[in-house]
Amino acid sequence: MRVFEYLPMHDLTGFQRDLLYVIAGTDQPSGQDVKDEVETYYSTDINHGRLYPNLDILVNKELVEKGQLDRRTNFYEITDDGAELISERLEWEEEYL
Repeated sequence: MRVFEYLPMHDLTGFQRDLLYVIAGTDQPSGQDVKDEVETYYSTDINHGRLYPNLDILVNKELVEKGQLDRRTNFYEITDDGAELISERLEWEEEYL
């Protein structure tokens, strides 16, 4: 069974959804890149204690893959299931907008 079949977007927090969208729209962003984009959208500082546990949740749910750029820097990449989840959400939104 694929993730999107039993993990609807509403099972994510709004913050996790926003992280997923940023990762999907960026080519292998680092955690800092994701943080910068989300801070711009939220117009507030996002601390590491909020960011990285939520990124780990997306990785654990197999919506995002985490790789290593160097010894100190990870990158994130949307999985097929993550992309499908976003697509399903956009289809649902289009019904109402």
